[in-house]
Amino acid sequence: MPTEALLARFLDDLAPLRPLAVWAHGSLGGGDYQEGRSDLDLIAVLPGPLSPASVRRLIVLHRHLRTEPLAQKLHCSYLTPPTAADPERPQLTWAHGRIMRRPVTPVTRSELHEFGRVLHGEPPAALLPSVPDRELRAFVAADQRDFWRPAVDKALLWTEDIWVDLGLLTFARATVTLREGRLISKRQALTELPVLGAPAEVVEDVARRRYGRQGPGPAPDRRARLTRAYLGPAIDALVAGHR
Repeated sequence: MPTEALLARFLDDLAPLRPLAVWAHGSLGGGDYQEGRSDLDLIAVLPGPLSPASVRRLIVLHRHLRTEPLAQKLHCSYLTPPTAADPERPQLTWAHGRIMRRPVTPVTRSELHEFGRVLHGEPPAALLPSVPDRELRAFVAADQRDFWRPAVDKALLWTEDIWVDLGLLTFARATVTLREGRLISKRQALTELPVLGAPAEVVEDVARRRYGRQGPGPAPDRRARLTRAYLGPAIDALVAGHR
């Protein structure tokens, strides 16, 4: 299986840096992983500190992985024990073929505690503080308000599959988290969307493309109009209800 082969090589190549733990979250942790479509979302905890030499070694490691199938979908954030507790601290991350720094969000941290897959070493509870319910809800509401709601007004984005898929699925997941305080997978979110009043033909289109169901989808322009007309008011109502 290409996924398992890639993970095995990644762990072998990372071993000289003596990781304390390596975890999978997202689809791979939550049981909704689809090989070739889903990202491989990983977190590694290294002894630290991450010196310039360590960063260079990590860049070389990821560049050497490029020959492996699915390597472009492998994203990993690197924590150290002194920095792991801060959800706002930008952490060294390899994603989309380059090195960057970005926080490990409360959603990711909650996923790790609820259904993270331990690939190596200690479990998340041993190294990562749990996320208070209030903090998780506040982050989810802010993400809908500050990122997704402004994006709805950018019409051109919504002609692309990825925006339609993630916009709708993230909204459904956010709704369940704010309503019930729990996390759900993208597959579970898809079943929530009809109940939440999402346009049926768009939901069917997402299901067709993501899960191999049959049938033609709406034209991109029509799909964009339907999605934006639904998501704008839906996000406004969701955020207003959380205040």
